[in-house]
Amino acid sequence: MKKNITKIFGLLFFPLLISADIDEGFMRISPSELDWIQRESGTSYVVLTGDPQSEGLYIQRNKFPPGAFSRPHHHDQDRFVTVISGVWYTGTGDDFNPDNTVPLGPGSYMKHPAGGVHFDGAKEGEVIVEIRGMGPVHTTFVE
Repeated sequence: MKKNITKIFGLLFFPLLISADIDEGFMRISPSELDWIQRESGTSYVVLTGDPQSEGLYIQRNKFPPGAFSRPHHHDQDRFVTVISGVWYTGTGDDFNPDNTVPLGPGSYMKHPAGGVHFDGAKEGEVIVEIRGMGPVHTTFVE
């Protein structure tokens, strides 16, 4: 009987011990826990990991409210973008024209090559995109 109690006790607490070991180094963030930083343009962003201004991998999310667009710009590093929610409107080139954009829905992907001039944003609804890249990255706006 004593051996059975010990086995039952061990089986009950074994998953807790495994869970504690597995959780070391992992990070979980739910959308409600994100601390968005507001920009003057009305857009906002949150860095999930890394730092776009420092060496190494970074992952950030950008949020565009309806009607918000970035102006034509480029980055000195490749950036890899996935649409999380909404319809993201993407344009390329120096000529800022939101009517001449390509819509990308949730799950869509776009690569911004280093030096490639582009602009993007939201039309009818809010858009959230996730950007991955290697830092440090610098953004240059086209006049």
